[in-house]
Amino acid sequence: MGHFFPARWFKCRVEKFYLFFNPWFSLFRKKIGETEYGLGWIPFGGYVKISGMIDESMDKEQMQKPPQPWEFRSKPAWQRLIIMLGGVTVNVLLAFAIFIMIMWVWGEKYVPVANLNKYGMFADSLGRRMGMQDGDNIVAVEGRPIERQGKAGSEIIMSEAKTVTVLRNGHRVNLTVPPGLISQLNKNRLQGLAYVRYPIVVDSLLPSCKVIQGDVRPGDTLIGLEGHPLQYITDLGKDTTFDYLKRSKKDTRALTFRRGRDTVQALVAFDEKKGTGIHYKSMEDILGYVHIPYTFLQAIPAGVHKSIETLSDYIHNLKLIFTSKEVKPQDSLGSVISIASVFPSEWDWQSFWTLTGIFSILLAFMNVLPIPALDGGHALFTLVEIISGRKPSDKFIEYAQMVGMVLLFSLMVYALGLDIFHAFKFK
Repeated sequence: MGHFFPARWFKCRVEKFYLFFNPWFSLFRKKIGETEYGLGWIPFGGYVKISGMIDESMDKEQMQKPPQPWEFRSKPAWQRLIIMLGGVTVNVLLAFAIFIMIMWVWGEKYVPVANLNKYGMFADSLGRRMGMQDGDNIVAVEGRPIERQGKAGSEIIMSEAKTVTVLRNGHRVNLTVPPGLISQLNKNRLQGLAYVRYPIVVDSLLPSCKVIQGDVRPGDTLIGLEGHPLQYITDLGKDTTFDYLKRSKKDTRALTFRRGRDTVQALVAFDEKKGTGIHYKSMEDILGYVHIPYTFLQAIPAGVHKSIETLSDYIHNLKLIFTSKEVKPQDSLGSVISIASVFPSEWDWQSFWTLTGIFSILLAFMNVLPIPALDGGHALFTLVEIISGRKPSDKFIEYAQMVGMVLLFSLMVYALGLDIFHAFKFK
């Protein structure tokens, strides 16, 4: 729409308006006026084909004919610039709108790092490499306080941290980040550093829960699984014993709970898809959280700020790929497979809209880069024309478009190859 509407405003003929790409055939198409509206079969975005414009269609036959008044190439440079930047503009405005609505509907919710002091964290392999111990809590990176749970890993990478401060038994201890840790943390997609500890407390019993022996009540604390002691949620993934138990084909689970001062046993039916049917309290329920509500007027600056903050973090991370010795392209790039892995396993509207807003603002930045075949490349040539008064030849733009497309497709193939390699490597 960002390209479509300004093209129509400036009386350019729009030949096609497609959701998804349609090489060889379309799933649906209908011509209304001069424009064919359709649905392609390759779900990688979409496109608008404007008459007299050298784009991904590489319609050389049309470009060899004399320019027509309704064609893109016949319009003044300032109009062509507005048409080219329309897509980026809509991506930015869409991100603003999405984040504004997120702030208005859900507000902000987070667990303060200070709340983690009660139980501390489980130090995983990377955490132990820099001297973390179970029960430590990361409170600062490079001397800058960490206020929200879940931010420590990304801060270590973004700041290329040399030191991390943990709270240990009420005392602040500075730890040195060893060489290679940031690289591994980035490669692991922030996994393997440390995980929040909290007790496993029953919240409710779902209709699918079948207690064969004993009983289970809300408020019970799970302290044993099949005879193996448990203390925190992180104990479930602490060693291969519990990995085995999770994969076990047994259709029951023997559970041990603490109820006040008593210890109670229960034998519960187990299903691979539905589990035991016992719903446990979340981290937020047990540790407490901060919720910041916004009125609609308050959500406007908050949503715009969130969009700009997201873009700023992305640009900083992109810069690290070229400047950091620890952050390597092969560990940072990904294709649609990586994008799909970001979505939560269970549907959640807030997560869906948050990710949609993130992708929208990042697409705006990527598309405005001065690379031929992207909107930014077309905009750059148009700006050069406005400043110099000389329009690049159609042949030059055609070759530039071809080079840009080769670069972009090569990057896409490389990113897809990395995802496939990682999938087989860690399978």
